Amino acid sequence: MKNKQTNILFIFSDQQHWQAAGFNDATFKTPGLDRFASKSTVFTRAFCTTPQCSPSRSSIMTGLYPSKTGVLGNIGQAGGDPLQSRTIGAALREAGYRTAYFGKWHLDKDPVGTAGWDEDWGVTGPEKNKDAEVTCRALDFLARNARSAQPFAIFISYNNPHDIYAFKKERDLPPKISLPLPETWHRKDLSRVPSVQRQFMTEDHGKIIAGREQAVWQKYREFYREKVQMYDGELSRVLEAVEQQGLFDNTLTMVTSDHGDMDAQHGLVLKGPFMYEHMMRIPLVISPPAAAATARTPRETDFMCVNVDLAPTIADFAGARLPGNDGVSLKPLLTGEGRAPRRAAVIGQYYSKQRWVNPIRMIRTDRYKYNLYRGHGEELYDLQNDPSELHNLAGDPACQETQARLAGELEQWMQANADPFHSQNPTTRSGAPLAARDAEPRPA
Repeated sequence: MKNKQTNILFIFSDQQHWQAAGFNDATFKTPGLDRFASKSTVFTRAFCTTPQCSPSRSSIMTGLYPSKTGVLGNIGQAGGDPLQSRTIGAALREAGYRTAYFGKWHLDKDPVGTAGWDEDWGVTGPEKNKDAEVTCRALDFLARNARSAQPFAIFISYNNPHDIYAFKKERDLPPKISLPLPETWHRKDLSRVPSVQRQFMTEDHGKIIAGREQAVWQKYREFYREKVQMYDGELSRVLEAVEQQGLFDNTLTMVTSDHGDMDAQHGLVLKGPFMYEHMMRIPLVISPPAAAATARTPRETDFMCVNVDLAPTIADFAGARLPGNDGVSLKPLLTGEGRAPRRAAVIGQYYSKQRWVNPIRMIRTDRYKYNLYRGHGEELYDLQNDPSELHNLAGDPACQETQARLAGELEQWMQANADPFHSQNPTTRSGAPLAARDAEPRPA
């Protein structure tokens, strides 16, 4: 007997930017994701709360911003405290679901943060990130629960394309294909943005490629696409199994990522102290269960959603309780029924990379993006006239009013949400406090 309550299937990659899909960019080979997107709702403007693994994952699992989960940085690094908040897994289990989580967890082992899973591989025990094994365990779970009267909720967390960090082993090999470098690689002037972006390239992970010839940068982009394709192969296996077992129509299926990768945009790689679109925007494709879909269910939406919206959306479809979160349910948008959510701006947070603390806050509207750094200045981009974020307008007298308005709106959000940004002090790469003269005053 098949269950009648909506099943939940949540699949996410690690470090996949919003354009890293074949339906957005033909240089990516993602037939599994493309096929799923063709019959689902594609969110063209989906964002993470922060471009770091652990903090973003804490938002996915709780519906809270990192400043509220307490997971400010990657686990074991500066600000990387264990997740101690109740998760969507616990809420679903309390609602009668059989729950499972397989793969990369990266939120440490606090008993409250890890509670709620009937089965797991990587949550309560040692961390696991072997993608092929994750798929095997997920397929076994689906096969065992396909005909159960109890609804299931399975979260599948893949490591790729995060293995782009192995690029150094491939760096000196010639590219196999002719892959052009993006416009921003040629035109971005990093001397006109906060200095930590250049410092990342010359002193941190960017050292693996800084100053190298164009062919090396092309190799980076090629290698990244190979890792995305590997992830898509695992994703395809799971989605095919769901269809073959007749589960698709009765399942809320979400496919996303925790954050992006710079992919050579702006002359940057990997992730670090910057808030560009390729860091903050993520792929998000959702298929509601057939019974909830209507003629008004969109094939594409430009609603500015944030990954704090995912847990409350799941809870809404599942009839689970997840009170006090920062997100909104996307169910009315996905079903075409009820009052659609609204959002005037997206807030982003950043804290650290290893021991290197560089607090940043972002406010992004339909037209503008304003980034405030502690100790390192500001950025302002007119996304309508400069969608590639090439020209930093911060300090431009012609944009003074816009900059002040956005700074004020960001400050209001931080005060309303008890954001500790102004007490977060930047450091050197080794974690030592910056000199007092480098501290940035609190804006009026």
